[in-house]
Amino acid sequence: MPEPSATSLIPIVITLSLSLYTRNVIIGLFSGVFAGVLMLHGFNPFTGLSTMVTDHIVPELTDSYNAGVLVLLAFIGGFVALMENSGGGAAFARSLNLWVRNKMQAQVAAWFGGIAIFFSDLGTPLIIGPVFRPLTDRLKISRQKLAYIIDSTSSPVAILVPFIGWGVYIMSLMSQEFMALDLDENEFTAFIRTIPFQFYAWLAVALVPLLAYLKVDLGPMRDAEIAAQNQLARNPDDMTAQADSSEVFTHANAKPVLVWAPLCVLAIVLCLLLVPLGFPTQQVSGSAFRAGLSTAYFSAAALLIVLMASLKVRPVLQSIDVYLKGMAGMTLVAVTLLLAWALSDLGRDLGAAAYISSVAQTALPAWLLPTIVFLLSAVISFATGSSWGTFAIMFPLVIPTAVTIGAPLYVCMGAVLSGGLFGDHSSPISETTILSSTGADCHQIEHFRTQLPYALFNGTISLFAFAIAGLTGLNLVIFGALFLQIFLLFALGRNQGSDSQ
Repeated sequence: MPEPSATSLIPIVITLSLSLYTRNVIIGLFSGVFAGVLMLHGFNPFTGLSTMVTDHIVPELTDSYNAGVLVLLAFIGGFVALMENSGGGAAFARSLNLWVRNKMQAQVAAWFGGIAIFFSDLGTPLIIGPVFRPLTDRLKISRQKLAYIIDSTSSPVAILVPFIGWGVYIMSLMSQEFMALDLDENEFTAFIRTIPFQFYAWLAVALVPLLAYLKVDLGPMRDAEIAAQNQLARNPDDMTAQADSSEVFTHANAKPVLVWAPLCVLAIVLCLLLVPLGFPTQQVSGSAFRAGLSTAYFSAAALLIVLMASLKVRPVLQSIDVYLKGMAGMTLVAVTLLLAWALSDLGRDLGAAAYISSVAQTALPAWLLPTIVFLLSAVISFATGSSWGTFAIMFPLVIPTAVTIGAPLYVCMGAVLSGGLFGDHSSPISETTILSSTGADCHQIEHFRTQLPYALFNGTISLFAFAIAGLTGLNLVIFGALFLQIFLLFALGRNQGSDSQ
């Protein structure tokens, strides 16, 4: 292995530069991997491309752990596609409307509906948005507010759940580093221990009902709500979102059972397979966890296909076609993971992690690392619009550095996740920003402009929380962050009340 030096960072710099320039993380990752191969094996591009495939991509694909992750992602993709195309999500959301009488109840109902559709961060906006639009329009709630609510219950909820695509993807990145460092860490246990340090996600989810209860609006959102109250908005000709792109699948025979029954089966099958192994009180091997999840997702999908056929929503063969297309739809995720794994191994061979660790050890206090990681992850995610790409870039650098300099590992991993989510939530080019504005049928730039103050509000609190958590390592810091959020909102609410008098 070459002596660790600044040149070992060249593949990372290329990855970051091209990801930011092209707004495409896969292009950046591929270029970074290719550059790393050339640095290790010589600068013949044709030989380098062949070596990249045979020595770095194929071994990642044939590794038993990695193969298990990719199979599980395919099962998850098929199940999510079935759920999104069953009509059950829309039926479930409509059932929430029965008890809605005022603005606060409508906002909380949309928030609760978004949380209930936790299995699909990208499906949440396109399911909840169109279903709740007539209700929020009737109660004179702005489309911008609806877009903000569904954006705050998509990625911020999904990133906290270990057994959906987000969790599986994140755990696979963690496991790669744990194995390389020979750490006695189980990726599932590590993910669970990181959850209390995902400050931004918790704050984003908690903020919506607090705003509804306190009747507080920040910055441009206040103007949007006043305009909606005065019915000055809602000009269909001004909408950048296309109506057909926000259509959600509905069916007269669809029932809420199409949502809750498969999820119950998923939980039951998972428990039946893992509880005898000691879950959740004892550590379960990653292979057993992935096998249990794969079986649970397949069982849930099979039940959903039967339910749709029995309710005459979709015939069996059509449902199977939807399922297979959903599995194929995970291809880009699989490619991202393969390239991220390869870049991580190449960076280690070049000495990138060792170099960063040595620099950090001499120039950076261990307690400050989470704060720096949070800020850097946020910048990368904001610029690329991709939190997943940010995770793939940051984890191979942050985990070895944290272990080397003695920084709190779970706090640092939480900083990667929170920073990536914060940047994604603030970015005008992120996929969830685009889909949330589409689902709510409002201008994309209006959604970005009205959501940004809330994102900055939660991001600032998260920044202070990571500084304190870096010093203490205590997971109780999350309660302090939530208390600070509530205190500041009460203060803002009093100011708004006095201004309106």
